[in-house]
Amino acid sequence: MGCRCRDVADGLLRVVAVHGVLTPDLRRRLPGRGAWLHLAPECLDRAERRSAFPRALRVPGPLDPAPVRAHIGAVCMSGARETPESNTSGSKVDPS
Repeated sequence: MGCRCRDVADGLLRVVAVHGVLTPDLRRRLPGRGAWLHLAPECLDRAERRSAFPRALRVPGPLDPAPVRAHIGAVCMSGARETPESNTSGSKVDPS
């Protein structure tokens, strides 16, 4: 969502809006519309700058990303996943 790169579902975190708060859906079972995000703080920052969450989840007004930020921070501190930029090869632009 933040970097707009595709990835396998295991490498993404599903988030949903629950009472105006972005909530990580770890089991991928919460009801409602969900958005998918890489487990990287950079992707969350980009999505916030672009105001992508309210649009993707179709909710009015801003959403509090604190629970998602805390979850991503905990995952990054444990070293469970690399950032998506580290596993891409080459540029996103076709040089031809």
